[in-house]
Amino acid sequence: CNAMIGLACEYVQREDAAQSELAEALENVMSRLFDVGASVATPQDTSSQSKKKRSTFDPVHVDKLEALIDKMDEELPPLTTFILPSGGLCSAHLHVARTLARRAERNVVPLVRDGAVDPEVGKFLNRLSDFLFASARFVAFKQGKKETTWQKHVPTASATSADTASST
Repeated sequence: CNAMIGLACEYVQREDAAQSELAEALENVMSRLFDVGASVATPQDTSSQSKKKRSTFDPVHVDKLEALIDKMDEELPPLTTFILPSGGLCSAHLHVARTLARRAERNVVPLVRDGAVDPEVGKFLNRLSDFLFASARFVAFKQGKKETTWQKHVPTASATSADTASST
């Protein structure tokens, strides 16, 4: 996840110098992911107090992500349908990072539930995937790139007839 965010950050800086605020936010997120790693590597239920204190995850980071999401959402057009990972190289890389963050969240949820990991880590990973989604949309919007919308498959009449015939 961190490497993909780093790649997307490079694209932000290369393609749109005006997006320095987003680049700074992405760099901050990469540092926070090291904090997440420290927290996960220090089980709350078996580590010493001094180790737990050093690896405590500050809930302010969740609030910061939510504020950034809100700020980007204010500028974005409302989402009326699902979108596919698209919107240029930077946006597409942020979408990949989002899926990696979601996978990390799924892996951490049982650890949080069992008391081995600080619950704030789970909250951060949850908000991180939303932040990366908003960031992908924001970059595409700011760069004037088109986001590809999901198109629902509608079976044709001949496919429907074939499906009905094969099921009988």
